[in-house]
Amino acid sequence: MLASILQVLALRFIDPPFSAFMASRQFDAWLERDWAFRIRYEWRDLDAIAASLPMSLVAAEDQAFAHHDGFDFKAIEKARDSNAKGRKVRGGSTISQQLAKNLFLWSGRSYVRKAIEAWYTVLIEALWPKRRILEVYVNVAEFGDGIYGGQAASRSFWHKDASRLTPGESARLAAVLPSPKRYSATRPGPYVRRRAQWIERNVRRIGGTAYLDTLD
Repeated sequence: MLASILQVLALRFIDPPFSAFMASRQFDAWLERDWAFRIRYEWRDLDAIAASLPMSLVAAEDQAFAHHDGFDFKAIEKARDSNAKGRKVRGGSTISQQLAKNLFLWSGRSYVRKAIEAWYTVLIEALWPKRRILEVYVNVAEFGDGIYGGQAASRSFWHKDASRLTPGESARLAAVLPSPKRYSATRPGPYVRRRAQWIERNVRRIGGTAYLDTLD
């Protein structure tokens, strides 16, 4: 427990050189003898990324981000009810929970992993300000196979810096989550186009980029 607390506290001030998901993906490539595969990851501070990208992620993934303490119980209950009725829905995980999983853990659905994820979520919310949580999430989220963070995605897909992303491009990046290997931000199908349009509307609904100024 002490090691995990020190780990999270250190990453409040130190930009992570990689995430658990990046390490796992690179290891999988080695197992498959895909020696040419390389993780693409370039850290950028939040101020060096177009505000439309973090806003699109909040609008797509966690509209209550500024107000909850790591867990959105209303969203969890709604997802549980929909699943009980046999509907296909996205989970009720918050950005903080997804960051805990991507940064520190492995993919999977076991109760053990969920319990550790909850512990790391509590630590992240207790030790990091909201802006730091969003900054790290924007940098470690996977937007394509082996492409992590807004800067690497912007360079890989549109050959420009993340500071120059348009609202439409940001919305498409957010729309491919959580299945970046299945969906494409540069060749969007009907689902990604519809979802990106919904995300852009939702960004306006929750206050636009001025929302970021409300984060501590």
